[in-house]
Amino acid sequence: MRNLIKPRIAAIAIAFLLQANAQAVEKVVEISTRTGVTQRMLVISSAAPKASVILFAGGHGGLQIYPNGSFKWGDGNFLVRTRNLFAEQGFMVAVIDAPSDRQNPPYLGGFRQMAEHASDIKAVIAWMRGQSQTPVWLVGTSRGTQSVAYAATELSDADGPDGIVLTSTILTDDRSRAVPAMPLGKIRIPVLVVHHEQDGCKLCEFSKLPTLMEKLSNSPRKDLLAFKGGHNSGDPCEAMAYHGFNGLERDVIQKTAAWMLAK
Repeated sequence: MRNLIKPRIAAIAIAFLLQANAQAVEKVVEISTRTGVTQRMLVISSAAPKASVILFAGGHGGLQIYPNGSFKWGDGNFLVRTRNLFAEQGFMVAVIDAPSDRQNPPYLGGFRQMAEHASDIKAVIAWMRGQSQTPVWLVGTSRGTQSVAYAATELSDADGPDGIVLTSTILTDDRSRAVPAMPLGKIRIPVLVVHHEQDGCKLCEFSKLPTLMEKLSNSPRKDLLAFKGGHNSGDPCEAMAYHGFNGLERDVIQKTAAWMLAK
């Protein structure tokens, strides 16, 4: 009997993996956005998604996604490395790269708050809606929050997202406009702010969050999810520090997803 059980368990495990692979498919997609410009993204799709998320990495944002789905840069970024956790929660997922005309330094540097960036995001939102027929959320981390917040102030109704999530938000910035300095009163969709209380990045001090929350005055639903603990390693503004929710990834994504999907 013991010899019969092991093959049976193995067969069940293989069947489960095959079923999971059939339900979630990862592929590289490239769509046209502006004239002569394309937008590449890594997409994880499933048969019946509950909602869709477009993930914006921080830093310079030039992931340089290869045709095989790997990344030249940024694979350790908080949102890049947790993309499959979003898929596990029932989301169709798109990890967005810099557009084809920004594939060299400084990539998205100096571009995150430009009309062309909003146009690219608008095209991706439309494509995602066409694929899944579900609400589309923008989720950004660190400098990615500047892309997400800017898009939410520029795009609305059918062109814009159904909600946004700001993780490790840029709250002060000497080089460009920080998120609280944007016209956030224009945002009339749900907003979730996710932040680590011990974030050591000088641009993302937890004590500065009340200003951000106050300026989201017209959002019909807004909340702050705060986290403590985990692991803190390296540059305080990088992904393996508290800034990137190192060691807390599953808890952060599960709680974020639950808030997003709550009716």
